[in-house]
Amino acid sequence: MCTRAVYIGLENTVITSRSMDWSTDLNTNLWAFPRGMNRDGAAGPRSIRWTSKYGSVVSSAFESASVDGINEMSLVVNLLYLAESEYVQPLPGDPRLPLSVAAWVQFVLDNYATVAEAVAAIRQEPFYVVPVPTPDGQPGSLHLSISDATGDSAIFEYVGGKLVIHHGRQYRVMTNSPIFEQQLALDAYWRQIGGLTMLPGTNRPADRYVRASFYINALAKTANNAEAIAGAFSVIRNASVPLRISTPEQPIIDETLWRTVFDHKNLRYYFDSARSPSIFWVDLAGIDFNLGSGVKKLTLTGGAIFNGSVAAQFQPAIPFNFIAATVN
Repeated sequence: MCTRAVYIGLENTVITSRSMDWSTDLNTNLWAFPRGMNRDGAAGPRSIRWTSKYGSVVSSAFESASVDGINEMSLVVNLLYLAESEYVQPLPGDPRLPLSVAAWVQFVLDNYATVAEAVAAIRQEPFYVVPVPTPDGQPGSLHLSISDATGDSAIFEYVGGKLVIHHGRQYRVMTNSPIFEQQLALDAYWRQIGGLTMLPGTNRPADRYVRASFYINALAKTANNAEAIAGAFSVIRNASVPLRISTPEQPIIDETLWRTVFDHKNLRYYFDSARSPSIFWVDLAGIDFNLGSGVKKLTLTGGAIFNGSVAAQFQPAIPFNFIAATVN
């Protein structure tokens, strides 16, 4: 479930795209969060706490997690499934503070302006992520990708109980299983034997990784914004899974519910629902992120259909609470 790819064109054209694959309705809505929000990591009395430095627009899941978004500094964060995740088991006296996996995306968007800044800070491990089951009963096994307007990128995973970070412009594609190190090895194998003459075509995450990696690199380098956006959409659609093709015995294969495409240079967030006939977008320039401006929401549930620019259609709302994690 889920694919993410970063296109790097000419004249600072950088586009991040992702698909959201899941077996049940995530009841996704869009939220605009201002600067200056006091946050809690939803992991008990020792939870990490912070005040948001940057405003952001996010996609929510179950009205209890931020799973995708962009902040006003053009940092993009995407949360994807990773069945192989093995999280930290802290010992008594561990100085790191717990953070619910449901708040992981928001913590990064609230605090960092660039990939390099985020990597430098998170490498020091001021927190550790605590998994929580989703409201529909799935395990909170996830990994995180970030990208910025320079084309820089990073992947964060918990493998064997330790935080593993891959940082660099070359890490432009991510899917789900296996762990990212093995995804890179599979991609290298297919580069040797595949290419245009042979690409794997199943919905398995390893095959989606290979296709997304090949096509995102095969796209023509351009500074034409419309062409870049269209190219990014074409790649992420190629890696999407048709509706009703979920495979219950394989939780890494689920239908694509929606896709997002982020234009880093122009601070525009595109949203493409698999059940809507039209694409819409949020221009961050049209959102007031000033302290005290209040939280706003664009309700997508209930069959709402939007088209074109929607920044002016966000309405005041009470922010959701992150799924609480239990910390022993």
